[in-house]
Amino acid sequence: MHDPYSERMSGGETRAAAGLALVFAFRMLGMFMVLPVLATYGMELRGSTPALIGLAIGAYGLTQAFLQIPLGMLSDRIGRRPVIYVGLLIFAAGSLLAANADSIWGVIAGRVLQGGGAISAAVMALLSDLTREQHRTKAMAMIGMSIGLSFAVAMVVGPLLTRAFGLSGLFLATAAMALLGIVIVAGVVPRAAGPLQHRESGVARQALLPTLKHVDLLRLDFGILALHAILMASFIALPLALVEQGGLPKEEHWWVYLTALLIGFFGMVPFIIYAEKKRHMKRVLLGAVAVLLACELYFWLFGNSLRALVLGTVVFFTA
Repeated sequence: MHDPYSERMSGGETRAAAGLALVFAFRMLGMFMVLPVLATYGMELRGSTPALIGLAIGAYGLTQAFLQIPLGMLSDRIGRRPVIYVGLLIFAAGSLLAANADSIWGVIAGRVLQGGGAISAAVMALLSDLTREQHRTKAMAMIGMSIGLSFAVAMVVGPLLTRAFGLSGLFLATAAMALLGIVIVAGVVPRAAGPLQHRESGVARQALLPTLKHVDLLRLDFGILALHAILMASFIALPLALVEQGGLPKEEHWWVYLTALLIGFFGMVPFIIYAEKKRHMKRVLLGAVAVLLACELYFWLFGNSLRALVLGTVVFFTA
């Protein structure tokens, strides 16, 4: 028996947090690896246009958005694990469909199916079930770190993997990572002693509509929507610009993203320390938004050489 008020996470809580963070990391790695390569390698697919490449990149998010809450509610009813297992299988099936596609529409269909495995809500609810309240923030932070790390790794590994095995090999790798996620949930993540219901991990139906209409949440939702839209749009335009304006072969793009991520990571640290110590979160956030806007204007006006594109990418990732 562990002390319910202990300041240290128990072994079970640590296994739950680490295992579910790995599940998140592998799934996000599979999603992020596509971003830096689909705009360039995808143009070789039958019927490709920049607009359809954009649809292929964004289609995943559309089904994610529509299914996240329903699948979270389903996990309240039938249990977290069945939803997670089926969601990862759907993600793997979408990856296999995209891997075997010879046209852009096949890839779009695969991406739509990938997004159908919308398990984030169920994974977070399972984490809540398996951790005590005083350790939940640490457990959530582990998942947040895994998502950030998977993005950084994907920016470098995605182009290298695609250079070696093509788009088909990349999607096969994402399918394998989804199946590995099932193994981790089954073999690493402990089972709850019994069915648990926490206010923060269940759905109170009477509160659902007011929550969806909450003004502060809507403002936050719009900010995240705008940030993701800028990120996705940039990964349609930037890889093509590196080839057409910068003269950099698509096989060499990995070093641009690695450079930008490393400099961006260390470049943002002083601003985070300043925001935390001086309690100027909003000032730093608004500054980052302003720099993002300046970056897009910079790309528009001056993004016609490799040096300019690399510099803009570094500043973009820092912001």
